[in-house]
Amino acid sequence: MPRRARYDPGIIITHSATATRMQLLYFILAAYGMTFMLVYGSIFNHIRPRCGTYCGLGKLFHCTLCMGFWVGVFLWGVSPYTELFNFDYTIVNAFICGCISAGTSYFLSAIVDDEGISVIHKGGKDNAEMETTACPPMLQG
Repeated sequence: MPRRARYDPGIIITHSATATRMQLLYFILAAYGMTFMLVYGSIFNHIRPRCGTYCGLGKLFHCTLCMGFWVGVFLWGVSPYTELFNFDYTIVNAFICGCISAGTSYFLSAIVDDEGISVIHKGGKDNAEMETTACPPMLQG
């Protein structure tokens, strides 16, 4: 006869692995959506600062990597007020949420645009010749 698992009151399981993955997916989608709206949304055209203004801080509002980081930190800060995702209040979690948001927002904005999934062939135009609505390349040395 198989033995039954003994109940241990010291172990508390708060989320299943599926629930944790879903929270991460909700966080990534919320971060991407907010970042995309802040950087590219026409509703913010009148209040979005230009690239060279505010001692260089205007570039923040034209870069999905930069804005994505601060959106992730913002979402970490408001996580106790939502049921979609919850994160502990530690400075390490703030940094990790910012990094996850920045990376995924940058990656998704590089492959998805207004017309759908964009495919750029390396043999085509040079990066300097390609049209862009953002600031001049910020990630190149």
